[in-house]
Amino acid sequence: MIGNKVVVYTSGTFDMLHINHLKMIEYARSLGDILIVGVNTDELVASYKSQPIIPFEERIALVKALKYPDIVIPQKSLDHADKVNKLHFDIFVVGDDWVGKYDYLQKQGVDVVYFPYGDGISSSSLKKRIYDKYKKLQDTANNHFPQETDVQKGVS
Repeated sequence: MIGNKVVVYTSGTFDMLHINHLKMIEYARSLGDILIVGVNTDELVASYKSQPIIPFEERIALVKALKYPDIVIPQKSLDHADKVNKLHFDIFVVGDDWVGKYDYLQKQGVDVVYFPYGDGISSSSLKKRIYDKYKKLQDTANNHFPQETDVQKGVS
């Protein structure tokens, strides 16, 4: 708490910004007076999953452009114990794909909310859909000509 204001902290990679990201950030905003959003750096993301599609500088700029956050900061660690002391947040909101991971913050007096992220929309699912559509287009293009044509065989 800062003054009499409830401080909420949420964080994420926010790669390929999508509707579930917006829902979680909007929900976090509704829980307090000050919303701080941490955006995972490329180095942090690479430590636990594949590199983001969108570079950090663009991801943080997109989150800063949203109307909900008061403050947007780089996040360099998934350990938030030190952030509680530095940022004085009262509530931490994270997607429910991390259930249990941040329960340790409760010992520091932080309410931890695992936001029900919803099925179907995630950066990983969007990447897969893009890849699958690209693969289908590529297969169609590669099979455009009948097998027996000279063009298909590369003969001129």
